[in-house]
Amino acid sequence: MDHAAEAQRTDLMTITRHVLNEQSRHPESRGDFTILLSHIVLGCKFVAAAVNKAGLAKLIGLAGETNVQGEEQKKLDVLSNEVFVKALVSSGRTCVLVSEENEEAIFVDPALRGKYCVCFDPLDGSSNIDCGVSIGTIFGIYMVKDKDNVTLEDVLQPGTNMLAAGYCMYGSSCTLVLSTGNGVNGFTLDPSLGEFILTHPNIKIPRKGKIYSVNEGNAKNWDGPTAKFVEKCKYPEDGSPPRSLRYIGSMVADVHRTLLYGGIFLYPADQKSPNGKLRVLYEVFPMSFLMEQAGGQAFTGKQRVCFSFPFSDPNPQLKNLDARAITFA
Repeated sequence: MDHAAEAQRTDLMTITRHVLNEQSRHPESRGDFTILLSHIVLGCKFVAAAVNKAGLAKLIGLAGETNVQGEEQKKLDVLSNEVFVKALVSSGRTCVLVSEENEEAIFVDPALRGKYCVCFDPLDGSSNIDCGVSIGTIFGIYMVKDKDNVTLEDVLQPGTNMLAAGYCMYGSSCTLVLSTGNGVNGFTLDPSLGEFILTHPNIKIPRKGKIYSVNEGNAKNWDGPTAKFVEKCKYPEDGSPPRSLRYIGSMVADVHRTLLYGGIFLYPADQKSPNGKLRVLYEVFPMSFLMEQAGGQAFTGKQRVCFSFPFSDPNPQLKNLDARAITFA
């Protein structure tokens, strides 16, 4: 028997163990951040279970309402939002929450407040729920200055202030990708153990990719530079092979593929949506944080995404950013 191989197979690095190892690198830590992440992980497990039995539990279909973006809410949208709001509030480590499904920021009761702000999209790509395509949860974590006097200003921080970000993709397997500012790691949920196991350590986006990902159905509304770039992807002028088009329509799945295989993901502004459609707080900033931590780039076509952004809208969850492209270095 290969005892070394057996030890390797049984010495599992769970996400809890990984986060505790990261905590040990900071002797001053009191464990608040670890507790917050454990509650996010619990929410991901709950939603993963709900997604897997959505058809049987009659969770497929519309809930009869629209969210703050004007999109029709699915039943799973509403359930996922409730799960994460309750998980984050009950952690006792958050003071303000921003969700795609809520019109206003949620300020936690003073008795349950902690020092963190969490911005999240509880179920990204929900238009794909009914046909079984991969969907996911996106989240970003900030620290506030004063938990007893928290305001919307604590929410409107640039992406460079983000402490951690991640997403959980619900598909053929349940994969949670996380960065706490020290690289990117991927964990896969083992249903038999009920634990996320480290399966993709230290993810680095390939420096060269063969894939471009964009919704070409909007091509007629693109500006000249965007159209020209996509044209070069299909018909390179330097004699190199053309890039392959892969577009799922679920940002979590498209970005996950880009992280692992390389390439470029674009959601350009156009005549129909001049400010773009990706939301800054709970889509663009978290994904940009992960992309940069994995050695890639994220920019708007004019500047790095995570630079300070001039928020002027009093309702931060309504704010859009011209997210020209997320790509690699």
